[in-house]
Amino acid sequence: MKLELQDLSVLRGECPVVDAVSAQVSPGELIGLIGPNGAGKTSLMRAAMGLLAHRGHSSLARLDPMARARAAAWLPQAREIAWGLSVEELVGLGRLPHGRDQTGAGRAALNEALHRMGLEAMRARPATRLSGGEQARVLIARALAQESPLILADEPIAGLDPAAQIDTMEVFAAHAGAGGAVLCSLHDLGLAARHCTRIWVMDRGRLVADGPPDQVLSEQLLADVFHIRARFMTTPDGPVFQPLSTLHR
Repeated sequence: MKLELQDLSVLRGECPVVDAVSAQVSPGELIGLIGPNGAGKTSLMRAAMGLLAHRGHSSLARLDPMARARAAAWLPQAREIAWGLSVEELVGLGRLPHGRDQTGAGRAALNEALHRMGLEAMRARPATRLSGGEQARVLIARALAQESPLILADEPIAGLDPAAQIDTMEVFAAHAGAGGAVLCSLHDLGLAARHCTRIWVMDRGRLVADGPPDQVLSEQLLADVFHIRARFMTTPDGPVFQPLSTLHR
């Protein structure tokens, strides 16, 4: 499943919060969407999913809701779990786009999602009694159980401990490596550089850079967009991000 955006815009009154973005996400890609707060990242993703009024074209937004759910899993920032369901039951909601899925394949997808997010021992526990980080992992597992080729995730690793952050990025990388695609917004530039195949940079509603991490995350871009002095260092274990100081805006 390829996501194609063409001149996608979102207006707040007369002000564009997403300004004529054209880009695409192809199978095999894990794309990190980065930018300062208020850059338009969430609005871009919601419009791409057809969840926000917009101008321009999104190949997902034009699908009917059931076809869209089979094509793409959406993981929003909001993570509050209000239902008194077990972890297994909540993750199983990801199978709804497939109808009354009681097949062996559906059960296997559910079990695999629980396994990939390290939730097997918690499957019978009420999801509302888990910690915030554990609930976040449950919702990621629900998106995985959906078995949609495309995943759009808005700050999926926010609030997770370091091990869970790395595990989640590795899960997304494996999804892309198996022929799926992931677009996820991130604030951790080090994890973005280490795991993403491409980086999209948004600033004031515009897509200002798009390319491999080592080409996009230059010291000049970090200064211009994030107003920080920082550098990336190459190590045997991959790139390391080192923020040094802030710059006056």
